[in-house]
Amino acid sequence: MIKCITFDLDDTLWAVDPVIVEANKTLYQWLAEHAELFVNCYQLSDFDQLKNRALEAFPDIGHSVTLIRLKQLEIGLLDAGYSAEQAVALSHQAFEVFIAARNQVELFEHARSMLEQLKAEGYVIGALSNGNADVNRVGLGDVFDFALNADGVGKEKPHPLMFEQMLHQQQLRPEQVIHIGDNPHHDIVGAKNVGLWAIWVNLKQGVWPEVAPADQTVTCLSEIPERVAQIAAASHHRATL
Repeated sequence: MIKCITFDLDDTLWAVDPVIVEANKTLYQWLAEHAELFVNCYQLSDFDQLKNRALEAFPDIGHSVTLIRLKQLEIGLLDAGYSAEQAVALSHQAFEVFIAARNQVELFEHARSMLEQLKAEGYVIGALSNGNADVNRVGLGDVFDFALNADGVGKEKPHPLMFEQMLHQQQLRPEQVIHIGDNPHHDIVGAKNVGLWAIWVNLKQGVWPEVAPADQTVTCLSEIPERVAQIAAASHHRATL
């Protein structure tokens, strides 16, 4: 019996790239007003370079987009001439500006109505994300019952830890959960390796890579409730064999 449905967030319920582009612009504007030395040294286009430097200097933070962003800013601020204390303080202030903008998402068509329908059908709804979007700040706190991300778990999907923590916290067995996401490796392979059912969100109608197939595929979010019902029926049939 299916009891819980978990969702990836970025590029599953909204497009993340335009959100990050705008959040970076907002961040850089804030830095221009509050950390002038930074913008004297770095352009908006230099954020990727600073990210790479942060990952080289702190390889153990690769799972956390939040820690990467903080260290990226701190490195740039130190380079610009700020003291270590100033760099830490400014990086945290700047991050709060960034994360507020990062949560200004535009939901894909049918995203909210689909989630509301599944919740009304009695499923526990959860988020499992490698990113740092907040379901409450994006306006979906009323339809999600819980949320886990790589920042908190310490590992990114497809590593099994996030899926395993979810099962433990919700007191569920793998066959009682459907995970839904856009990334064949992070979401589908990760979920299947732990024994979950999986639905691939293929809004761009891409070609499936050479990995284990999803149980179902959708090309529009409005199709998800029907695919969930099909898996639920298959799950019930399997349990009675």
